Amino acid sequence: MNILSKWLREYLPALDVDDRQLAEDLTLRGIAVEGVHELPDGGHLFEMDITTNRVDAMNHYGVAREAAAIYGLPLLTLEDWRVANVEAGPVPVPDDDLSVGEYSLPRGHTLSGLSDANKKVAPSQADAAGHSVRIEAEDLCGRFTARVVRSVTVEASTGLVAERFAALGQKSISNAVDATNYNWMAMGHPTHVFDLDTLQGGIVVRRAHAGEMLRLLDGSTKLLTIDDLVIADERKALGLAGIMGGWDSRVTEATKNILVEAAWFSPTAIRASSRRHGLHTDASHRYERGADLGACASANQLVTRALEVSCGGVADAAFTDVTVAAWEKKTRQRPRVTLRVRYTQEFLGTTIEIGESGNVLPEDKIEQYLEALGCHLRPSVDGARFEVNLPSWRLDLEREIDLVEEIARVYGYNRFADTLPSFSGGVTALPFAAADAKVREVLLALGYTEALGSTFAGEADSALFAQKAAVAMGNPLSAEAGVLRPSLLPGVVGMVEQNSARDVREVRLFEVGNVFSGSTETVAEEPSLALAAFGGGVKTRTIAAADALFFEVKGAVEEVLGRFVTPALLWSGADLPAWVEPGRGARVSAGGVVLAVVGELSIAEREERKLREDAVFAEVYLPALFACPLQQPSAVEPSRFQAVERDLSFLFSDAVRWADVVAAVRGLGIAEMISLEPVEIYRDAKGKSVAAGEYSLLFRMVFQSGERTLTEQELGGWQESVVGALTGIGGRHRAPEAA
Repeated sequence: MNILSKWLREYLPALDVDDRQLAEDLTLRGIAVEGVHELPDGGHLFEMDITTNRVDAMNHYGVAREAAAIYGLPLLTLEDWRVANVEAGPVPVPDDDLSVGEYSLPRGHTLSGLSDANKKVAPSQADAAGHSVRIEAEDLCGRFTARVVRSVTVEASTGLVAERFAALGQKSISNAVDATNYNWMAMGHPTHVFDLDTLQGGIVVRRAHAGEMLRLLDGSTKLLTIDDLVIADERKALGLAGIMGGWDSRVTEATKNILVEAAWFSPTAIRASSRRHGLHTDASHRYERGADLGACASANQLVTRALEVSCGGVADAAFTDVTVAAWEKKTRQRPRVTLRVRYTQEFLGTTIEIGESGNVLPEDKIEQYLEALGCHLRPSVDGARFEVNLPSWRLDLEREIDLVEEIARVYGYNRFADTLPSFSGGVTALPFAAADAKVREVLLALGYTEALGSTFAGEADSALFAQKAAVAMGNPLSAEAGVLRPSLLPGVVGMVEQNSARDVREVRLFEVGNVFSGSTETVAEEPSLALAAFGGGVKTRTIAAADALFFEVKGAVEEVLGRFVTPALLWSGADLPAWVEPGRGARVSAGGVVLAVVGELSIAEREERKLREDAVFAEVYLPALFACPLQQPSAVEPSRFQAVERDLSFLFSDAVRWADVVAAVRGLGIAEMISLEPVEIYRDAKGKSVAAGEYSLLFRMVFQSGERTLTEQELGGWQESVVGALTGIGGRHRAPEAA
């Protein structure tokens, strides 16, 4: 958005800082000036970047209000500015002057609009002298004002309007249409003009009829739906409300009589229609973000008087103003907010420029800043708090903390002392901080890169990868982000997919984050861990590349689990999730509790996601793992006596697992056995050296004492005990000569 510094200064006659200082001070207060360009007339063009919540500042008067608050200067009312700069003569107005509104009161006051005589609650109509207005869609339109200007001469704009349009890069259309554009650039509220003689009857603000067609000012024809809001007469639609006027009622050089409209529409309704029809206009940009319901009368009056000056028209005395009470309560008549003075001072802390060192922001400054922004403050009897009436143009202000933030913003964050908040307690780590840190440490050491994914996921991916129901979002950003993620796997799978699409051939990722389940009323949140390995599997003589990738991820999961004191781990290939390729995954549990699942992504999913390499994923359920204590390192003095190795070879049926072997051997309670590891597993597909349904296991035992040298007699006895224990679980010892 572009702003002219000379135009700003018309609202602030007492402003004595130069344009570059003004730009810097506005930027420090959040009204960002991204560029300052000198103009031939000596002023400057400000390139502004106004955040979407500050629609009130998307115009010259709104920026001037901010400057007035910063410097403590008086701000001209729009009526005074019009008299001083537009030079319009007196125009007949209703008995209670329209200039008595939010935009014409002394600085800081926010008494609302017109007297009750001019406030008509829908669905009433204006009196016989005014143009008839009927609001049928009360849930989409909160206010509609109308006034007739007769005997106009429509021609090209000249003078100040033409000059400013050229400086701002705004297209000039005609003096009548330019009056409406000039007005929103001046004070922010969109208006529209209709050729009065093309209207048939009064104005009706209604929903469009299903299948109704409307030709717009840009020449396009739109097929409307019942969700569109239109401004119509008694027979046809005249324009798409809040977005663009219609072709048939447009003002041309042949126009003699004009109806001026200034209205307020529901932001959600305008946003929906704008997206549906692919239209984004200056008007919709402002209505979508929450225009000012209280500005309608002032905006209408300013355009009316501009038409009298530039077009030579004469305005009717009658003025129509129809207001929906429900919308007025949500905007101009919002409940007061209580602002505590001491709370504000304590929250903001000490300042560096007011009073003695260590002072806080004085009460009079708090009042000054809020009044300058348009709030009306009523102090309590004891002076400890203010009851604050919120301005109708600041719908983003809702709570006490919003007001505190505004005070800090206008005063300047750089003017508060750099002090830490007082704190009497000690720093307490989160319950699982150490366990969380250990998990990250292990995976980073294994060469995995930590990633950070979105908290949202799509319904289809959530159903595929999660074991729990996902929590649906009430207003999702998109179909791909419609639920709170019930699993981390959709996120890491998506990261692998994106890397693969960019020709990344090898990926090792992990993510630690919270997942969600339950319903919108009761959302459960718990930590989880996901791993991803894509490509790079090393094929060996005995292991295929895909198998190597699986065992790599399996090993990473084992490394993580091994940092915790858990019951014996049990790996099972049964009951795997649908995303795992059959026969290519496993669950690991301990004490009957599932700790993790590891699996190769199914072929169907790989093809769907166009993954050209094998991909293996794992999810570790951290609540169950964190319930186990961390392994505590202990320092043991190395034995000075030699360790002795003994290898044994056994035949087992496929039903006997390594965990069964370990349990049988450890159950002997041989303290001097410091290591028990498998060396080789052999199966004979032809069933010659090892029968079908059996396998040969070669394992190694290491014995060592910290007190003495072990004797051959001790070693032989322990070996015989191990042979006996393994024979007891169905093993057959293969003597060296038979091996």
